Order: sequence, then C-alpha cells, then structure tokens
Amino acid sequence: MIERTFVAIKPDGVKRGLIGKILERLENKGYKIIGMKMLKPSVELAQKHYAEHIGKPFFQRLINYLTSAPIIAMVFEGENAISGIRHIMGSTKPDEAEPGTIRCDFAIRKEANVIHGSDSPESAKREIEIWFNDDELYDWQNIIEIMKCDNE
Repeated sequence: MIERTFVAIKPDGVKRGLIGKILERLENKGYKIIGMKMLKPSVELAQKHYAEHIGKPFFQRLINYLTSAPIIAMVFEGENAISGIRHIMGSTKPDEAEPGTIRCDFAIRKEANVIHGSDSPESAKREIEIWFNDDELYDWQNIIEIMKCDNE
C-alpha cells in the first residue's frame, strides 16, 4: 500500500552534517521525497508536534531540543512507507537499534537520536498537516513508478 509519512532529521543530525547520509538511505530504498524544507521550529510548532507528551516530565526538554537548531522536515511516499522507514531508522534507543539502522550508526543517545518518523497512519496525517501546507507537497513519479507503469 502506498503511504505518506512525516520524517524529520532532528537538530543533532543537522548539526553533525548527517543530512545527505540519511537521505541517501531512505531514497536508496525507493522512498520518494514529496516535500522537504529546512526550518528552525518555533516553540508553538514543537508543542503541536509533541502534544501527546504535554504534562510529562520530559516535555520541556523535548521542546528545548527540537527548537535548538534547524531541522529538515520531509514527507516521504512509498510502499508501506511508515513501517519501512521506521525499520530503516531503528529503535529510539541507539544501543538497542539493529546494526545498519540510522540510529545504530549515527545516534548518540535516546534524547539525541538523529531522526523522527511517524509511527502510524494517524500520526503521519497529523504530523504532515502540522509541518506542511498542501501546496508544499509535490506529486511526481520516480523511476520505480515509471518502470512499474511501463510493465503494466
């Protein structure tokens, strides 16, 4: 099933110069970027993103972290994109992430784990709407889709 999902390269990933390495892994698996921008999130935007954590003891640390530097906000599209990209990302705890995953290879600790990806269709829809307007998402065909159409 073709899905859309929200992905963000977090402040530590941007500051460490990992943007290209992370994008390469996701694109190499056939996921296509249909929206992408660099921005430094406002407190309000960060609070909307982490709304499910309001009232938890770590909430303010999340907000401080996400607003500390620019992020790369993206929407990816592809076959089973939500679960597929989460698999490529690996566990939120870097020491538990499978070898070869983004977090195993690049994350330093759970609180600075380089990347975020939506965990369900509902959160993907909510997060995409928080970070992107409809006119910032582009419908285009990558080579995999073009080849698939040629074979039908």
